[in-house]
Amino acid sequence: MNIFLKRVLILFSIIALGLLLYTVFVENIFAKRLSPKDTVEFKLNDLELEVFYNRPYKKGRDIFGALVPYNQVWRTGANEATTFETNAELHVDGFSLPAGKYTLWTVPKDSVWTVIFNSKQYSWGVNSEMKPMWDPNYDVINIDVPVKNIDSVVEQFTIAFDNSTDNLFLTMAWDDVKIQVPLKE
Repeated sequence: MNIFLKRVLILFSIIALGLLLYTVFVENIFAKRLSPKDTVEFKLNDLELEVFYNRPYKKGRDIFGALVPYNQVWRTGANEATTFETNAELHVDGFSLPAGKYTLWTVPKDSVWTVIFNSKQYSWGVNSEMKPMWDPNYDVINIDVPVKNIDSVVEQFTIAFDNSTDNLFLTMAWDDVKIQVPLKE
């Protein structure tokens, strides 16, 4: 066997061993995630927005006021902290949000949600006691937005951008609840 072929086999063996160790000790890359990762993007002219989040399912559970308690900070999804990134300064309900990457936290309530843009990046959404890793000292914007009850049930938590009325909104929907965060360039 020539030296090139031996080196290729050694390289593939190292890669396979690395994937095996990562799967065993970090995250099973072959298993289906209970709350799949998703990225939603919005581009208009020079504006580029991106949200990375994990999408839990309802699965017959009571969501707001139960699985997601009222009046407590929620990581706004599952697993890793949800991130919001903008390449340009935005105005969020009248407040200035500089270009950059933020973590997105919410405090669901019965008729209004507090939406928090936080400048600190967190590796995960909760700590070992299942408490949000959010640090309020890094909050850039806290705004309250009204809750809209919707007629149909949204089975999987969904974040989207809505520009259908020439007004840009960051929307979040799950179960029978939807909120809209107004954004302006």
